Amino acid sequence: MSLDPPTYLNSLQNNIRARPIPWEGAVRAGTITDNDLQRIKTVDKVRKEQRRQTVEADQNAYRSLLLGGDGEKSVLESAAKRADVIQYMLVLASDLINGMALWSLLLPIKNTDETYKDVPPLVATLLDHPSPFKPFLPLLSHSTNLEDPIPLLTSSFLASLVSASQTDSPRATSQIDEALPKLYSYLSTLTQSQDSGLQDIAVQEYSALLKTKKARELFWKQRQDTVNPLVDILRAAAGAGRDSDSTMWSGGASIRSATEAGLSGGVGLQLLYHVLLVIWQLSFEASLIGKDLEKEQEIIALYTQLLRLSPKEKTTRVLLSTLVNLLKPSQNRSTLLPTATTVRLPALLTNLKARHLTDEDLLEDLKNLTSMLSDYTSSQTTFDEYASEVLAGRLRWSPPHRDANFWRDNARKILDENQAELPKKLMEIMQKKWEDEKQVLAVACNDVAWLVKEAPEKRGQLEKLGVKARVMELMADENEGVRWESLRAVGEWLRYSFE
Repeated sequence: MSLDPPTYLNSLQNNIRARPIPWEGAVRAGTITDNDLQRIKTVDKVRKEQRRQTVEADQNAYRSLLLGGDGEKSVLESAAKRADVIQYMLVLASDLINGMALWSLLLPIKNTDETYKDVPPLVATLLDHPSPFKPFLPLLSHSTNLEDPIPLLTSSFLASLVSASQTDSPRATSQIDEALPKLYSYLSTLTQSQDSGLQDIAVQEYSALLKTKKARELFWKQRQDTVNPLVDILRAAAGAGRDSDSTMWSGGASIRSATEAGLSGGVGLQLLYHVLLVIWQLSFEASLIGKDLEKEQEIIALYTQLLRLSPKEKTTRVLLSTLVNLLKPSQNRSTLLPTATTVRLPALLTNLKARHLTDEDLLEDLKNLTSMLSDYTSSQTTFDEYASEVLAGRLRWSPPHRDANFWRDNARKILDENQAELPKKLMEIMQKKWEDEKQVLAVACNDVAWLVKEAPEKRGQLEKLGVKARVMELMADENEGVRWESLRAVGEWLRYSFE
């Protein structure tokens, strides 16, 4: 299916088209030239077919109108002080390349490097200009007001033109490399707004731009501005803020939390779907982004929770496909597969199989993801499962934590293996406050108690890491479970101190 143009943008463009512009007065004031006026009137307020024929018959003239050249200024430059003229020309510019409208660039997408062949002649002519984006880029910073029409209309036009240039005009590589970061930066301000209409415009324009490997790499390079706000939208949909992720890891919500109107945080299903598409496109660079995306965003836990909530096959399909892409590179598996088992993704996939799913791509991805996780879990020992949970950075009352046999057999291995990697990670976990997940601290104190009990000669190692001091601090914690487990751990220390 194709994506519909955002209502907000359509309404804005229609309002501007309906406004009368005193063109003759603009000519007398020297804002535009007689030639500009003639070209504008020939294509303004006429049928689409007539406009297309007019433009195709004199493409160089319309390239000069929009971009300048041969001693002529772009109309955008000559009319710089007339906001009404600039707005009108930005809408008209988008109308002139209507065949390459942004929304026609989107789905269906079989792969992210698909070449779009149906480029209208004017688009190709514009891209032949030495600086096809130059008159437009400054307009992105015309105002810091997110509702200012000029940057918004500029981004819409540029997204179409830059998207076309990625496959149709390889000569414009340096101009693309200059334009994309500026366009990403502007669109990031829209994704950080509280207006879902503005967010959706930005997200759909991102999707049109992420067609090539280079575009995705630049997007990832600016991830503080580009990726972070998108993940914040996904977290809101999952019912978990950036600083409060207990819902994601506990799997507390269910599909009943989602409605046709939206999910948690007031995130509409369409916006959610469009954000998921952008992350899916980015996931084709999984070898580059996989480990850092998990480290910075805990993407596996987030996507597992979104899968639990997903009420539509189209969102489920994109979620599964993204997970497959992220887990496919061998260098990602050692980090991401353990986390996937910790957040109970295998059990969720089993539940998904019981649903009446019909999408063939979805079923194929479900099969592949299940196979990957099955191969991994079948090779894991109880120690591997425990280590995976600790390294994932969150603890829960999984079976090993209260299994006396497990601790008797593995305590020294936990303390010694990989240069004491696990106790160091355990201390890192304990240093956090876990305001909304006090259970994590209780489980950590439980583990410390078992380590001291089963390997008392290693107490000094734990003390050097600061574990004993931290456990003693937690004896005063407000949570009863944390106080009890920390008291038990300190008791083990004291027991051996007096023996």
